[in-house]
Amino acid sequence: MTSLDDSITAWALAARAGDADAVEQFVRALHRDVQRYVAYLCADPQAVDDLAQDTFLRALGSLHRFEGRSTARSWLLSIARRSVIDSFRYAAARPRLADVPDWQLAVENAQPRDLPGFDDGVVLLDLLESLPEERREAFVLTQLVGLPYAEAAEAGDCPIGTVRSRVARARATLMALLDETDEPAPLAAA
Repeated sequence: MTSLDDSITAWALAARAGDADAVEQFVRALHRDVQRYVAYLCADPQAVDDLAQDTFLRALGSLHRFEGRSTARSWLLSIARRSVIDSFRYAAARPRLADVPDWQLAVENAQPRDLPGFDDGVVLLDLLESLPEERREAFVLTQLVGLPYAEAAEAGDCPIGTVRSRVARARATLMALLDETDEPAPLAAA
């Protein structure tokens, strides 16, 4: 992952200097990571694309300040985190009504169901939702997005030891929850 991160950081620095091809490579290389991270942070699946786009707009607008002291991936994910936080603040200040009477049913119906592993993905999302927010964020950054602990600490704005602790506790919680779901149902009395 280090060579890929080095390439991504080099593209960000070249984009800062005005290289249009580097901008495209930078966005293409990190678009999926940003979307996954934003999806786990925000509670509105319909807002993921908008928040990812906002993240890239903010990043491209502030590329002139990126100096490469950290990887471009961790820099961008910290921008994504701030973008989600700002969207929460905006939503709290200006709550909006759902366009659909039963918005939860509409979201569930919009999800693809014929994909391999769909049910496992739903179970994983449910299990992740049961984690406290800080542990979920640390787990997603390190285990799903694949960031090293130091970069996850930077993106999450906390010490590396805190990230390690949160990930360990998240794993323990998830394992306990998985053990609970694997237990056979008790037999009915005859």
